[in-house]
Amino acid sequence: MPFDPIELSKRIEGIVVRGVLRKYYRVARGGRWYGGIATADCVGCNLRCIFCWSGVSRENPEKVGKFYTPDYIYSKLKQLAKRRGYRQLRISGNEPTIGRLHLLKLLDLVEADGEFKFILETNGLLIGYDKSYARDLSKYKCLHVRVSIKGCTPQEFSMLTGAIPEAFKLQLDALKNLLDYGVSVHPAVMLSFSSKESKMWLIEKLSEIDRVLVEEFEEEYVFEYPHVVERLRKAGLTPKISFKPTNIPEDLI
Repeated sequence: MPFDPIELSKRIEGIVVRGVLRKYYRVARGGRWYGGIATADCVGCNLRCIFCWSGVSRENPEKVGKFYTPDYIYSKLKQLAKRRGYRQLRISGNEPTIGRLHLLKLLDLVEADGEFKFILETNGLLIGYDKSYARDLSKYKCLHVRVSIKGCTPQEFSMLTGAIPEAFKLQLDALKNLLDYGVSVHPAVMLSFSSKESKMWLIEKLSEIDRVLVEEFEEEYVFEYPHVVERLRKAGLTPKISFKPTNIPEDLI
């Protein structure tokens, strides 16, 4: 039965957020994405994407991770970034917009320091649901938002995430809200299960918001981690295009 991701957000927040504290299962790791970035992996998501590489931290958020302050997370990200020469930071693993106060406090620290760019990878649902979230994000010059759109139509979105089809529009609303407040943003779209027709339908919808979203359109595809392959098998879905983790094209990194 499809679920309402906004209602799920509230339930997950009750598990992974305590005031300004947020739950993480991995505090700092390096990576080649974006040309090199320091990453903290949070616990808890408001979607159930069948292609997601996250495991226990998504399915059982009460069983994994520890609560940390924004100051602690930033200090660990900064230490790693300086050690490896990175100029970019992010939160990944699950959905970082759950726990708004924690995220904003973390961004305050990044902004005040002025040394790094913060890449906010999000499905955009909470930003689309509440425009004031985009307003709050607009004060950060250090911020760029990557809205990861799950499929190209409401039907694809529901098939891939388990959420109600109506929630698809919240991703598009997030892009509009962010642009309205002058936030640096681009869409990244999961295309592994999409037809040419559905892709063109989405491109038309993006162009209705702002042509810049079409110009900055990022293609995203399934990476065949073993547990992802198993999830797809159980769901009876086969991606049209996918890549093994050892053979990811450079333009997707």
